[in-house]
Amino acid sequence: METATNFSRINHWTYNHLLELGLPQSTAQYLNMGLLLVLLLVLVYATDKITKTLLVGTLHKFAEKTATHFDDYLIKNKVVKYLAQVIPLVLVVQAVPIVFSDFQGLIKPLKTLTDVYIVLLSVWTIQAFLRTCRDFMKTTALFRDKPVESFVQVISIFLYFMGGLLIFSLLTGKSVWAFITAMGAASAILLLVFKDTILGFVASIQVSTNDMVRIGDWITMEKYGADGDVIEINLTTVKVQNFDMTITTIPTYYLISDSFKNWRGMQNAGGRRIKRSINIKISTIKYLSDNEIEQLSKIGLVSEYLRERQHEINEFNRNKSVDKSLLINGRSLTNIGVFRRYIDAYISQHEFTHKHMTMMVRQLDPTTTGMPIELYVFTNEVQWEKYELIMADIFDHLLAAVRFFDLQVFEHPAADDIRQLYTKPRTDKNSLSAAVEHMKN
Repeated sequence: METATNFSRINHWTYNHLLELGLPQSTAQYLNMGLLLVLLLVLVYATDKITKTLLVGTLHKFAEKTATHFDDYLIKNKVVKYLAQVIPLVLVVQAVPIVFSDFQGLIKPLKTLTDVYIVLLSVWTIQAFLRTCRDFMKTTALFRDKPVESFVQVISIFLYFMGGLLIFSLLTGKSVWAFITAMGAASAILLLVFKDTILGFVASIQVSTNDMVRIGDWITMEKYGADGDVIEINLTTVKVQNFDMTITTIPTYYLISDSFKNWRGMQNAGGRRIKRSINIKISTIKYLSDNEIEQLSKIGLVSEYLRERQHEINEFNRNKSVDKSLLINGRSLTNIGVFRRYIDAYISQHEFTHKHMTMMVRQLDPTTTGMPIELYVFTNEVQWEKYELIMADIFDHLLAAVRFFDLQVFEHPAADDIRQLYTKPRTDKNSLSAAVEHMKN
């Protein structure tokens, strides 16, 4: 009120002095309005600068003394700068009716524009405060892995929508409810235009409520080429940084409609699964003779097993009066069975296998590529690089150990294998048959 009174006094004083100078009334009115407008602009500019300097400077000093980062984010997101515009805006609201007192037709449009700016300033201030809350919550353990960005975007959309309604009401002179009623007829079009936003909003709520994905989770979505860590979850998209440092953007609602793999459970459990097979050449599978068993008994991991198992088999065959002149009669050890036992003993004593999770060596159905012996075991390291090294070390050892059990790993003949067969001297007439027989052996 004091500002309005002072402006009113200045208005009367300048106007009277212009008339005393002999200027016509109309000229004095225009000149008086121009002088007051320049004065108002200077005051608004000076007030804005002083207010921003004082508020920002005070908050900077306050932020340096506090341990929290919330005040730092207030400065970063320009909340204080928006709040500093309130005082100059109040000055404008009070001064406009006085500056344009001789031109009443301009007061109402200018007042409308001022009200529109008040609405915009309110929206900008609240939006800046929301960004501050978002940035601060991302630094806290409670909200670090939550899709805060999605909720901020939803509130922002609602905020801009309400701001647009108020501005429409101010410019047209119609009530907000009249505009909402008019929008009812166009709701189908709006639903079509904002389909992705609505779907994303619903998906964000479901993702957060069901705890399906968190920021930092490793997810795999082969359909969209995503295999990496989630770095951002917002209203419409989920950003995944793949392990090759590329970024894959997935619509949020696809996390609800399509399937994906989240590796969080594996990381939390502390064990990562190895499920891989060694294909044994079936023609190398055989019964073991006593001499072969004695030779394999020198392998430390199966020596105790062979001693106990062979004693049990001998007792069984003796009680059943089995003729062991042929190994197929009664019970006998096989090289593949001993090899399976060796693998089981090897992974059981391995320092990097998880001893409290499933540990199994099993034989799968024979195929055209051999007899698969599958390892189903978990490592005690979940980091990708260490996991791959552990798995490679295990299979390096097992592939090298196969030959000690008189077994062979199945592999298709390469071009060099075929070439060597046909470059060897042929002493018989049926060379093709000899080559085939040689390949079999």
